[in-house]
Amino acid sequence: MTIRVLIADDQMMVREGFSVLLNAMPDIEVAGEAVNGREAVERVRTLEPDVVLMDIRMPELNGIEATREIVAANAEAKVLVLTTFDLDEYVYQALRAGASGFLLKDASAQQLADGVRVVASGEALLAPSVTRRLISEFSRLTEAPRLPVTGQGAYGELTDRETEVLVLIAQGLSNSEIAERLVVAESTIKTHVSRILVKLGLRDRTQAAVFAYEARLVVPG
Repeated sequence: MTIRVLIADDQMMVREGFSVLLNAMPDIEVAGEAVNGREAVERVRTLEPDVVLMDIRMPELNGIEATREIVAANAEAKVLVLTTFDLDEYVYQALRAGASGFLLKDASAQQLADGVRVVASGEALLAPSVTRRLISEFSRLTEAPRLPVTGQGAYGELTDRETEVLVLIAQGLSNSEIAERLVVAESTIKTHVSRILVKLGLRDRTQAAVFAYEARLVVPG
């Protein structure tokens, strides 16, 4: 199956460069481009891409607000945030808005393609080093509003094993790594992850990780 990508960036060189790199991949197709956040939201509606490469700093509507609108519209597209610096202060906000991960603009062609594939498959593009920075950032933003949770007492509906899996997701482990850690089949972990998302009313693994930080299940250290 071909992964259809929308590139949203106000710099023409970035859009053209990423288009060339991604179109060279046999399983990826650039479906369109957007020069600002407002156009990105509109093009997601008309093109229905699988993944949006979203720059954070754009005119008219920034990447954070564009991501929030795309998620609010229940679009199927997964958002992969593009940033120049891995310590970008806005990355955390973008993830809270519904982005599925972030990628540095100086990523290699292989890293770019792999990132698109990971996000398209429903996984979170969050390495352990990234999650540590997110935890640190959340510690600084102690007054940040919590993610909405559907249903009263939804957190309490998680079983002990599901809570354990949620913590490991927040630590940046993949399904296979969690399965190895808990000595169970990877298919079992996939089932747990699906149930966690449903019970907490969350969009994907990245939102589950952010929820874990904000529920204090992961303690900064």
